[in-house]
Amino acid sequence: MISIVIPALNEGESLALLVSELDAVATSEAIELEIILVDDGSSDNTWEVIAQLAAQDHRVHGIRFRRNFGKAAALDAGFRVASGRFVITLDADLQDDPREIPRLLEKICEGFDVVSGWKKIRHDPWNKIIPSRIFNWLIRMTTGIKLHDVNCGMKCYRQEVLSEVHLYGGMHRFVPVLAAARGFRVNEIAVSHRPRQYGKTKYGSKRLLKGLLDLITVLFLTGYGHRPQHLLGGIGLVAFMFGGLGMVCLAIQWVLSRLFVEIPVFHISETALLYFALGGLLVGGQMLSLGLIAEMLAAEASRGAVSYSVLERTEFPHSPTGSKSEELPAMGEGTGEA
Repeated sequence: MISIVIPALNEGESLALLVSELDAVATSEAIELEIILVDDGSSDNTWEVIAQLAAQDHRVHGIRFRRNFGKAAALDAGFRVASGRFVITLDADLQDDPREIPRLLEKICEGFDVVSGWKKIRHDPWNKIIPSRIFNWLIRMTTGIKLHDVNCGMKCYRQEVLSEVHLYGGMHRFVPVLAAARGFRVNEIAVSHRPRQYGKTKYGSKRLLKGLLDLITVLFLTGYGHRPQHLLGGIGLVAFMFGGLGMVCLAIQWVLSRLFVEIPVFHISETALLYFALGGLLVGGQMLSLGLIAEMLAAEASRGAVSYSVLERTEFPHSPTGSKSEELPAMGEGTGEA
């Protein structure tokens, strides 16, 4: 069983054609699939089309939001009900080619856990391409995940990945990064990208700022989510050290100006170093305090939560229940960039 999760916002014109293309691929490749269409608060006839498709084909299922909650929420809703061993995501605008699905499945069966599409040749306006390329370059530089197009809507996941990665806000574009941080194997393949036939794009240069803020969040969560004091406290200690050093220098200058006549009288309040030093002390104290608060929140949130990812387990003959521990399915032996 392959689950196809498709978020849709005002894409009523394209859904019927997209489902027919998916049906053609499933028939030609003998793939058993389910199609989960999530209406993210559309204002057109998207839900009516989804309801009609679901009535005509038992493989099609629909979810309708009360209002627009965003793509991450739509994908999360689809992931929660997906029953397939592999889950593939597509955009509803027909720019992602369903004929690429067999290639995604071939790649993930080589031993990878996430396979992301790469729109190597894009058919988008420049105001969408340029911000996307800048954003992807920043992700490669800051995370070390060598993906050319993390924003591509066409991705394939093992079900195990989605059970461990939590989506909210704008985190949908960072699933490969979050998965790699937990040790899952990530790779990509170049996929066909088609011109938009209906509707208009929901993305552009204005999304770059939001993406950058989300990137900062991801970097913090993947690097210091369970040890925030290492980052915040480190910054605080450095600021406190420079502030304290500045105050020591000011004190030495003041004392020397009072002990030696040939040295002009030094007035601490007349130098900018005083304000830099005070600023460093204040920032240092605040960052250390913030780090302690973050540590307490992280400790409280981690109670009962699992901060690691298990690939396999052997038999535990002395388990508390006296039964074998459940053996998790292996995820393959392939290697890849992550």
